[in-house]
Amino acid sequence: MIWRRAACAAVLALWAGGAVAECRQALALGLDVSGSVDQLEYRLQIDGLAAALGAPSVRQALTVMPGTPVDLLVYEWSGPEDPAVILPWTTIADEAILNGVIAHLQTTERRQTTPGTALGLAMRVGVGFLAQRSYCWKRTLDISGDGKSNLGPRPQDVKAELAGTDVTINALVIGADAPSFGDLRQMDVAELSSYYRHNVIVGEDSFVQTALGFEEYAQSMARKLERELETLIFSEDITQPGVPPVAR
Repeated sequence: MIWRRAACAAVLALWAGGAVAECRQALALGLDVSGSVDQLEYRLQIDGLAAALGAPSVRQALTVMPGTPVDLLVYEWSGPEDPAVILPWTTIADEAILNGVIAHLQTTERRQTTPGTALGLAMRVGVGFLAQRSYCWKRTLDISGDGKSNLGPRPQDVKAELAGTDVTINALVIGADAPSFGDLRQMDVAELSSYYRHNVIVGEDSFVQTALGFEEYAQSMARKLERELETLIFSEDITQPGVPPVAR
């Protein structure tokens, strides 16, 4: 894949004494704050993201390569007029910065927004943010949502616009408010996951992560971040002097 080839090239350049890329991954997270998300669910989502970023496995993945860190941005989306950045691009260079990001999210309060679900526009907005980080090895947009688009450009049209680009879009699909029967909840998540799979996600390695409800958001986000924050692992078994480590 393009980003892995670029990453390997950057490491080889470093081994040879050349310059190395400053950012291994740009990760933009888009949070759904549409009318279907009430105040309790908003807090479960924003605090869940903070908890996921602080999970040991995610913390390790974010900070394991301080020389080539991850750049992180978080924005909220709802109707066409509502996208807003709640965490501007931040380079996660060390754990102190990550702790600051987590604290910032924990103190973020909900804004007044319109009730619409402009999912296609949210995709375009997120891709626009990623364009500001064109020098990163990999660029990933992560859209969380609990419903289908009902305003603005159709997600499938935006997806078609991005065909052939190096941007990846993943999704975290959130199930409906605790239906009485578990089977109904599973059916709801399965149907919405299919919608996001066909109309939203983009890229060879793109995927849909699910949460049965907002109460599962934190653990589902942590699992998704673990998968997204791929790192290069290099063999320390160098048998020939002057031969660079081998990417696995």
